[in-house]
Amino acid sequence: MTQATVASDAHTGISSVKVAFLGLGVMGFPMARHLAAAGYDVVVYNRSPARADAWLAENGGRAAPTPEEAAQGRDIVFSCVGNDDDLRAVTIGEGGAFAGLAPGALFVDHTTASAAVARELAAIAEERGIGFIDAPVSGGQSGAEKGVLTVMCGGAPDDFARAEPVIGAYAQAVRLLGPVGSGQLAKMVNQICIAGVVQGLAEAVHFGKRAGLDIDAVIATISKGAAQSWQMENRAGTMAKGEFDFGFAVDWMRKDLAICLDEARRNGAHLPLTALVDQFYSEVQSLGGSRWDTSSLIARLER
Repeated sequence: MTQATVASDAHTGISSVKVAFLGLGVMGFPMARHLAAAGYDVVVYNRSPARADAWLAENGGRAAPTPEEAAQGRDIVFSCVGNDDDLRAVTIGEGGAFAGLAPGALFVDHTTASAAVARELAAIAEERGIGFIDAPVSGGQSGAEKGVLTVMCGGAPDDFARAEPVIGAYAQAVRLLGPVGSGQLAKMVNQICIAGVVQGLAEAVHFGKRAGLDIDAVIATISKGAAQSWQMENRAGTMAKGEFDFGFAVDWMRKDLAICLDEARRNGAHLPLTALVDQFYSEVQSLGGSRWDTSSLIARLER
């Protein structure tokens, strides 16, 4: 079938929707696993075959040697890759997924990329009779592992209606925010918010330590008030200890902030704090922290 519908066998619970997942990194690997666990017929593709082999060893299913072959016979193809160029490669590059999708199929992209590339690929998909949803996620590796991601979508309402229940296998919140590109723009809003919050938290923890306070006690107290945030609840303690070997890497955050700043230049928005925090992250990179968690902003204050 080419028009995806959520039709499950009442006896087996196995969905009749056939899906593929392209990109088995720290996010895509568990997202695809949740699809398999929910009973979907999943084909996977990864640029490094060993990663696909590891996924198959845990989850069964089938791996394809190219995105095109992964997409053949699939109702919905999901992707979660690195950047705009990676996304173009798995969709319209040699052996790309668009060549394997039949008219009426749907492509859902979870990459954090530019709104421009989402619109570019959506236009190409439309010419081929393929639906396209840009659907970047928030929640990090932990959210992907637990299946509780937040997904911000852009696209046509009919396409979203087809994708939403399937995305629900690994998300706690899924929302259509407008036409194609809107998901990526919403993810930019998300990253702008996070950048400011993490910098504020880094300065607060640094100040508290210099003041001789019991940081754990302070955080336990103020996290019940107006200062509360996800970053405070999940990163303040490890930030205070200088532990940065988990979570969302500085390199990835700088990629995301570059997208935000580029879009701001295009739409005329003023992002002085975002630009400043991006510079601070460049200092963290110079300290050897390219793969540290984003909470490592405190390292530049305590060096």
